[in-house]
Amino acid sequence: MNGQGEKLQKVLAQAGFGSRRTMEEWIAAGRVSVNGEPATLGMRVFPGDLVKTERRTIRVGEREHAVRVLLYHKPEGEIVSRDDPEKRASVFDKLPRLRGQKWIAIGRLDFNTSGLLIFTTSGELANRLMHPRFEVEREYAVRVQGAMTEEQVDRALKEGVELEDGPVTFEKLEDQGGEGFNHWYRVMLKEGRNRIVRRAFDALGLPVSRLIRVRFGIINLPPRLKRGMTAELGEGEVAQVLDWAGLTAVSEIEAGAEGKATGRTRPSGRFKR
Repeated sequence: MNGQGEKLQKVLAQAGFGSRRTMEEWIAAGRVSVNGEPATLGMRVFPGDLVKTERRTIRVGEREHAVRVLLYHKPEGEIVSRDDPEKRASVFDKLPRLRGQKWIAIGRLDFNTSGLLIFTTSGELANRLMHPRFEVEREYAVRVQGAMTEEQVDRALKEGVELEDGPVTFEKLEDQGGEGFNHWYRVMLKEGRNRIVRRAFDALGLPVSRLIRVRFGIINLPPRLKRGMTAELGEGEVAQVLDWAGLTAVSEIEAGAEGKATGRTRPSGRFKR
């Protein structure tokens, strides 16, 4: 944090309260106080300041309120939601407990899709990476029933596959081979519409039988991170993610810090080369 402090709405967003715009609305509505006094728009805060909202209180600059980023290898059969009328297993059931913060999912994977899922305590980071204008690359390994023709490959890469909510074009499409009726492809696109990969292949007449997200932006699914396991990024790695997203950390970052993995393994190869 610099000598002029940080804007209050930025500190609140980084601590996981919500987006900067939402925090500005909270401040304007009188829902935030600093050191016991009503906060004002444009206010700057410093380490040690006590910030209080209707939900919780944080001490600016405390380590426990620094931005945290967690990787999770989602298995099939789990939903990305805290509330489910059907009481199905949730990815949030597997995450480490937090004090004074909460995990926010950066995007979603549907019930039958596995692979890389990223969580953060920063509402601002989550909103930035999920916004369509940021165009985060999403890479998937896809197994389909059948094989694509040259015309279909050309269509998916150039003209786009027409869907009910608009066309989708793959930025990359690689044939990974296969045996029998099943065929694997590696695809990359820059949007995250609901079930977009499945719907694109369905529109081509090639039903998806397996779908795994292997990369989201600069973050790869670590090869040694088994399904159902989590791995938290170290401070230096979080700094890389924030820099990539065009953000800065609220607390001081030590470059090169080691990540912490849960589940008896320490994944490697997290970042895209």
